[in-house]
Amino acid sequence: MNDLDLNTLLGAEDDEGSSRRRSRSSGKRGGRRRRRRRNRGGFLAPLLAFVVLAGILGGGGYYGYLWISDALVPDDYTGQGTGEVVIEIKQGQSASEVAQELEQQGVVASARAFTNAISNANMSASLQPGSYKLRKQMSASSAVAMLVPGNRLLATVRLKEGLRLSQTIAELAEQTGRPAKEFTAAVKDSDALDLPSYAKGKVEGYVFPATYEFQPKTTPKEMLAAMVERFKQAADQADLEGGAKELGHTPHEILVIASIVQAEAGRTEDMTKIARVIYNRLDRKPPMKLQMDSTTMYALGKFGTRATFAEIATKHPYNTYYVDGLPPGAITNPGDHAIQAALNPAKGDWLYFAATDPKSNVTKFATTEAQFNELLAELERNSG
Repeated sequence: MNDLDLNTLLGAEDDEGSSRRRSRSSGKRGGRRRRRRRNRGGFLAPLLAFVVLAGILGGGGYYGYLWISDALVPDDYTGQGTGEVVIEIKQGQSASEVAQELEQQGVVASARAFTNAISNANMSASLQPGSYKLRKQMSASSAVAMLVPGNRLLATVRLKEGLRLSQTIAELAEQTGRPAKEFTAAVKDSDALDLPSYAKGKVEGYVFPATYEFQPKTTPKEMLAAMVERFKQAADQADLEGGAKELGHTPHEILVIASIVQAEAGRTEDMTKIARVIYNRLDRKPPMKLQMDSTTMYALGKFGTRATFAEIATKHPYNTYYVDGLPPGAITNPGDHAIQAALNPAKGDWLYFAATDPKSNVTKFATTEAQFNELLAELERNSG
């Protein structure tokens, strides 16, 4: 081995020994430096991933935002919309079911937009059955604002007291725009109207005069059934069955009396006295015919309360100049006042009455035929 090789070898040994000494003298500090170098490498990896992701988002972030927006914000129109569409909310329908219907009909852009809008308005449980007129392509909030009870499409029908069934049908047809024949057909199917048992299938007298509100799709049969139901409510309030029993009559007979009172009375305050005249004639011994002109005119299909001698000679079960007692059915549809008068007649012994002044509708009463003739003479004078 030459001097160069020896010196080289010794130098290597010196270097190795020096390296070992530095390692021992460094102890834990050297270990920390190595760990810090490893941790710094672990931090750079996620940082690099974030930078890469940011770069990707930087390039396509706008489209990502649009996608997220579409996922979170449902489609919705703006404004009040155009055109016209009728939406029917059925009994028991939920807000989500109504929303689906609105979307299918093109009212709102999406069902979700409507459910969000109605939830924001705290109206989810406030939707009421009925038909509503809305527009095509309107904002969900505008649709919600129009689905309130005040905007329901309703046909208002006003029927005054004392109309005959034929007049009631004519009024229903005129005020609802439906053919009269549809109401006539519904009357013939009286079993479907749920009449009270004592009506014996007769509809006249049992379609109560009042103001009604019907939805556009309400059928004539449903309208008439609602009016019969309203009669039953009035009968319950008046205790028609209990009162009839106390008076010794059937509920149907009381209603027939009320219908005559309604037809004959010019003023409400005269009704109880007219009812008393009817009862006095029915209870008289021997029996006395009612001889009510209103029943004769009903038998002839005419109107008014003054029949001629030829008219009262008509042989008809509704002509009380011809038959004894009450006619077989009502001649009008009486209201509350007439029913109450029939149940609570005034006290008196009158057997006659006459409307002596057609202009004021004042009715006067008499107990004898002579007094009655005087009333008729007064009527003639006031009619001339």
